[in-house]
Amino acid sequence: MIPVVREVPYGPGPVEAYRRLRHLPHPVLLEGAADAADLGRWSYCSADPIDVLVLDAAHWPTHCARLRETLRQQSPTHASPPFRGGWIGWLGYELGRAFDAQPTAPRDAFAATDGRLHLHDWVLAWDHLERRCWICSTGIDRHGVADTDRAIRRAAMVRDLLANDPTPAPSGRTIGRPLHRTHERATYEAAVARVIEYVRAGDIFQANLSQRIVLETGDDPLGIYLDLRDRAPASHAALLEWPDLALVSASPECFLRLDAASGVVESRPVKGTRPRAADPARDVSLATQLSTSAKDRAENVMIVDLVRNDLHRVADPASVAVPVLCRLDTHATVHHLVSIVTATLAPGHDALDLLAATFPAGSITGAPKLRAMAILAELEPVARGAYCGAIGWIGLDGSMGLSVAIRTMAIHGSRVAVHAGGGITLLSDPADEYQETLDKAAALLAALGAAP
Repeated sequence: MIPVVREVPYGPGPVEAYRRLRHLPHPVLLEGAADAADLGRWSYCSADPIDVLVLDAAHWPTHCARLRETLRQQSPTHASPPFRGGWIGWLGYELGRAFDAQPTAPRDAFAATDGRLHLHDWVLAWDHLERRCWICSTGIDRHGVADTDRAIRRAAMVRDLLANDPTPAPSGRTIGRPLHRTHERATYEAAVARVIEYVRAGDIFQANLSQRIVLETGDDPLGIYLDLRDRAPASHAALLEWPDLALVSASPECFLRLDAASGVVESRPVKGTRPRAADPARDVSLATQLSTSAKDRAENVMIVDLVRNDLHRVADPASVAVPVLCRLDTHATVHHLVSIVTATLAPGHDALDLLAATFPAGSITGAPKLRAMAILAELEPVARGAYCGAIGWIGLDGSMGLSVAIRTMAIHGSRVAVHAGGGITLLSDPADEYQETLDKAAALLAALGAAP
């Protein structure tokens, strides 16, 4: 049972609350900055965690045991919100080695670990649909054992901090200057051509090839987040600030949503992209091109099949369904094709089993997944790190909410890594695929004062 779930005024909102709590250790913001009626309904903010788990794929069994130590079935007295405290953080793409043997590209400072999860005993939660907000304080210690007195004290601390005046908003911008690209146009197009050769040879059906741009910037991570949020509001926006790494994300893609009480799982793979256009007629034309594109629809359907396959490993086979296939979703900077895959976990399986069966997401790997990942390790010169991993939460009751960490920047010191990629199939055109990476990276680079 959650000792304290206290409703508080809806304002200040998530960003203002984050400013007021940011001086605490390890602040995190998971914000539904768009689509309040659906994926962006909930926002969460917390700081000052009671434990830190630095992930290493080689030690996943130990990490898994540590996580399960804190995950206890609960019967909350309050129906909202879905996440009331637990683990918040990121899972790096290379954590996939914990679940299937595979090669990886060389690491650098942006991918020094396979992820981080912090145990938060309290969380602020906003429901943007009903315009309500709660302080949820569990009172747990690092083993997940709750104490009501501690819960009351921590809730009072958060309430008092929210009453403080916010720190001034970051001001002044530094123009981000590209320092290094993993691929120039010619080398990226050559890598696309190589993937197409693998498809022709029957090795794979598709692979999601990416490039990385590293820039120098003196900007504050919160300032970068706010700029990106204005340019590309997203249902899975995130800002995580830790001493060794900060992440800024504007992901539109739901990787996994799990309700522990019902066992119902949902994944929403995104495949197929066109840029938005300022001219309304041109914008409609681009959207129509995408929704009628045989190449993009085939790419999406292939990944849906992969997701279904992954879910079959831990779900009741009869429950796996595709209620939405290749729906056109329009965002601030791009159009996407999105599908929805649902399932119900089979008895004896939990969030960590689900993660092992599905990570990393099919939409950012390829099909077949393991062979595609091996090819990507060959063609991408550096490890992805947080990019194409996952960002989100695992609740104390065993529920889970994770985004696919696309449209995500990693900040290490004064250097920022921006990745972008796209699915390569037999029908891909290398020049078009390169342009798609620029379209996807445009808002992130603009938030850094840079151009593609």
